[in-house]
Amino acid sequence: MKQFLSQLSQNLNSRFAFPLEGRFALAVKAFSHRENQIFFTAMGVLVGTVIVMLLSVSRAYTIEVPTIGGTLVEGVLNTPAHINPLLATSEVGTEADRDITALIYSGLLRGSAESGFVPDLAEKYEISKNGLEYTFTLKPNLVWHDGEKITASDVVFTVKTAQDGRMKSPKRANWDGVGVEQIDDLTVRFTLKKPYGPFLENTTMGILPEHIWKTIDYNRFDTNKYNREPIGSGPYKFSKIETVTKDGDEIPVSYTLKAFKSFALGKPRIETMKFVFFGNEESLLQALADGSVEAINSISAENAQKLSQEGFRIEHTPLPRVLAVFFNQNEQPLFTDSSVRKALTLATDKQPIIDKVLFGYGVSLNSPLPPGAVGYEANADEKDRAERLTAARALLEKAGWKFDDTQKLWTKKVKKETQTLHFELATSEATELKTVAQELKANWEELGIPVTVRVFATGDLKETIVRPRKFEALFFGQVLGQGSDPYPFWHSSQRLDPGLNITSYANTKVDKILDEARTEANNDKRATAYKNFSSEVMKDTPAIFMYAPEFLYVLPESVHGLALGAISVPAERFLNIHEWYINTDSVWKIFAEEKK
Repeated sequence: MKQFLSQLSQNLNSRFAFPLEGRFALAVKAFSHRENQIFFTAMGVLVGTVIVMLLSVSRAYTIEVPTIGGTLVEGVLNTPAHINPLLATSEVGTEADRDITALIYSGLLRGSAESGFVPDLAEKYEISKNGLEYTFTLKPNLVWHDGEKITASDVVFTVKTAQDGRMKSPKRANWDGVGVEQIDDLTVRFTLKKPYGPFLENTTMGILPEHIWKTIDYNRFDTNKYNREPIGSGPYKFSKIETVTKDGDEIPVSYTLKAFKSFALGKPRIETMKFVFFGNEESLLQALADGSVEAINSISAENAQKLSQEGFRIEHTPLPRVLAVFFNQNEQPLFTDSSVRKALTLATDKQPIIDKVLFGYGVSLNSPLPPGAVGYEANADEKDRAERLTAARALLEKAGWKFDDTQKLWTKKVKKETQTLHFELATSEATELKTVAQELKANWEELGIPVTVRVFATGDLKETIVRPRKFEALFFGQVLGQGSDPYPFWHSSQRLDPGLNITSYANTKVDKILDEARTEANNDKRATAYKNFSSEVMKDTPAIFMYAPEFLYVLPESVHGLALGAISVPAERFLNIHEWYINTDSVWKIFAEEKK
């Protein structure tokens, strides 16, 4: 048998031999040295050309697609203590609390930079014709990070917990008077006493797992271990905490989170998110410089500018905040004269102040609505400063004010009394606010109006100046939030503390617009209403609307897919975290299309 196979092999080899092989070797041996060089050079060019052509074909027919993997290390100010959607707010929680809560928990809906809201735990929702009932249907087969099933009962439990005064949740006001009932395992209904257009924003609140929290007494609601080792249903789940012991307490120094494969919107592509905590901006910046963290936020505009010049990637977007000079006519009678308020507005150089103090990281405003708010309209280009100063002087003169060249003051005779145009401007000790106040002082003194700037500690400013309305003019900020409802700041019913109408502004037409806009579910109609509201307020000039500051985010170039859009708090940078990616792979286009 072996002999037969050997003979067969020899026959095949002789039959299918390649005669050119030997001839090729003989031809090469016959080449001169010069001919060999030319031959092998030509062969090298040919091979190289073929490789380039193959690579070109590969590039033409392949595409880079995101793949799962990678780690993002973020540096964050402060340490977490309440990773809980009912507690992690600006009133109670730290920035670290809010960041991690945004990744651990999911709401029925999720904010979207492009379309307002997208379904998260919810599959769909319906709003009754009268705007009083909101019925949500959950996606089937959803689970918590511990594998337990998510049902409508969890939603009811969370809302009722938020409404319970004993829990002292800052979210309570959002749910005051809202009825909630479970229709079946996957259906929950909210009933309002009267229509409220921005209600959908409430449903972005993270949902708590009832099976974890129902046995926890309200006295331990803010101190139990699940505030530090949370279980949610969000894009990331708790993996590890690193601590240091200080004065007998264990202080978190970092949190590690892992992508949750059963997240309602799909498993996130970045496998690991790690948060490292710092006590101040200086140490945060140092960690970025030495590479121990890759991403940071909540830094000053000045530091963002420096990092940008050093080549760092800076993502930025306007926040729904209105920085303005508020006039208090009750404390300073000069401001009852509309010509004074309007002249001061004309003399205010908004964009140069933004460029100088915020290094351009701000958006100039001419209304009480910030970018991203329903009804917001971009600021028109400012006229030349010289023209505006001339117009301001003309306004004052027309109202009976005269400029005394000797005293360098505007004066006006009212009956037997001579009024002098000067006032006090109060603001916070925060570097940005304090610096802007000095720029405003310089602007107005160029018009001939002397100003005394009074600076207060932030807490003192709120308690002794803002709440009792004890100021003549105030440079301060309003935070409208994602719902962008200006009602708390401008409706006459909010003139007294704890209302936020700090100028004591009262306009019946504005009140009516705000009342109707709150009950309007149609976004287009609400936008029209808020444009009318802005127009009315601007006619009265109760404040000089300066700018909306920007959120600043330092992020490595390796991270793709970020869509900031309009966010109300820094934690909302994670709204589309499940679409971010670091790792990629090359695949044929046809296969990439099949996956879609």
